[in-house]
Amino acid sequence: MAPDFRGLVQVYTGEGKGKTTAALGLALRALGAGLRVAFLQFLKKGEFSEIRALRRFEPQVLLRQFHSGGFVRGEPSEEVRQAVSQGWQEAQRLILSGDFQVVVLDEAHVALSLGLFSLEEVLETLSRRPEGVEVVLTGRGAPQPLIEAADLVTEMRAVKHYYQRGISARRGIEY
Repeated sequence: MAPDFRGLVQVYTGEGKGKTTAALGLALRALGAGLRVAFLQFLKKGEFSEIRALRRFEPQVLLRQFHSGGFVRGEPSEEVRQAVSQGWQEAQRLILSGDFQVVVLDEAHVALSLGLFSLEEVLETLSRRPEGVEVVLTGRGAPQPLIEAADLVTEMRAVKHYYQRGISARRGIEY
């Protein structure tokens, strides 16, 4: 790692496709540079193609999913709340440990919007992270205080999507 490496905070948000994909691309680039990556997914569970691909880089990458499975519609179940809460505790530990140069919190904004962990805790953890830890947060609806605290914010905007023409999710492209 370059001696001047300084970890920053990145936010990928918006209604368009590509937030997780952008975080995966950054994780791949970091792995190629010899950095250690923790890729944590909130409210997602499954052996999707990207998870299978990242597993090939273990132990340089740590993968975790915090969800009991299925889509969350309406009020999250106690099981989901508990899984995401445990995930946030692990995320805090990993960010503050300095053991990973890149920590991705995939769908963190959605978990925040559902009240599964607090924005204040996220901001406080980000402010205490060691100098060489980059944190990437993804998901629709990034809260304004997080946008203000971030060093980079990218908003994915839906202009056109083939779903509108009835083309469903394709293996290797969407999952």
